[in-house]
Amino acid sequence: MRHFIAGSIVFAALGTPLMAQEHTRLDMIKAFFAEADVISGPELVECTLSGGAETTCFKITVATSPSAYTPGPWCPTFINDGADKGGIWFVDGKTVDVDGEFIKSLSKIYGDTNWQLYDEDTGEVRYTGTLEACEAAARPDVDPEYQNYCVQCLPEYMAEDASNTYVIPLDPQPSPREMPINQTGSGLAYNGVRMDGPAPVDAILGAYTIAAFDDCGGHVNPHVGYHYHAVTDCLDDNSEVTVGTSDAITAAGLGPQIGIAMDGYPIFGHLMADGSEPTGLDQCYGKETDGIGYHYHVGEAGSNQILGCLSAQVGCLLNDPNQTCDASQTAQRRGPPPRD
Repeated sequence: MRHFIAGSIVFAALGTPLMAQEHTRLDMIKAFFAEADVISGPELVECTLSGGAETTCFKITVATSPSAYTPGPWCPTFINDGADKGGIWFVDGKTVDVDGEFIKSLSKIYGDTNWQLYDEDTGEVRYTGTLEACEAAARPDVDPEYQNYCVQCLPEYMAEDASNTYVIPLDPQPSPREMPINQTGSGLAYNGVRMDGPAPVDAILGAYTIAAFDDCGGHVNPHVGYHYHAVTDCLDDNSEVTVGTSDAITAAGLGPQIGIAMDGYPIFGHLMADGSEPTGLDQCYGKETDGIGYHYHVGEAGSNQILGCLSAQVGCLLNDPNQTCDASQTAQRRGPPPRD
């Protein structure tokens, strides 16, 4: 008996024709992404994965901002603003509020008197308030003009028809090496938001900037739009999009599935259903469980690491929804290190 996790249901496909299995699973995937702003799909397509495997994937095109909530805020306006006026940031593996007090305390937090993100006379916080400023500051080589700025890019800076297309294998395909997550990201959350790789915190701090995340762990860049660098309690409850329950998931002590990784494996929250830490995770934050198979748990919100890596061959993140997925070309350029 073979099990597939789609949404938060384990589907047992015993004696069912392959085509019927795939379309049943596609219906489950469609239900799983019910809260996403879907532009097209999901649909079944042929694809070539990062390790060269030719297989069947599902393709889904989503808008670059969620429909279920309005992202933000990110940067406070004045140094007397409370936590409700700003987002969060990572300090020592934990999330902290980006409020006025945080902005005032940056030189103490980082032990560097060059930090000064606000006007001492007026108390106004310096933040990027235009598309041009966003493009100049939200890049690895921050324009010197925007050093000592709180960097925020707004969803409305994206083109009205901006979208991302994800091509993800229906069945994970073995890989001789763990795959990095810096190209395609970690996966896709059930609300259609990209679950990204680590934010380049060292480069951000090196330019005396704070690229704040909102309370859901997301921010915007002008290339992929709104995306997560942390998973907070915003994704804790996806009960509205589940298509069933599974005795196996309940028995394993897992909470709801919150996403699908770019290699096709399911992604669950950081904690187990009872609030305990999962045990036995590998370096990708995954493990094998009886009745469930291999699956991931996201890293702690402040760790800047949603997943450590991807265990199987990876699909594609496409800018053009009509493009064919051949992830092997990107993987060859990337040259990830082999497993130990």
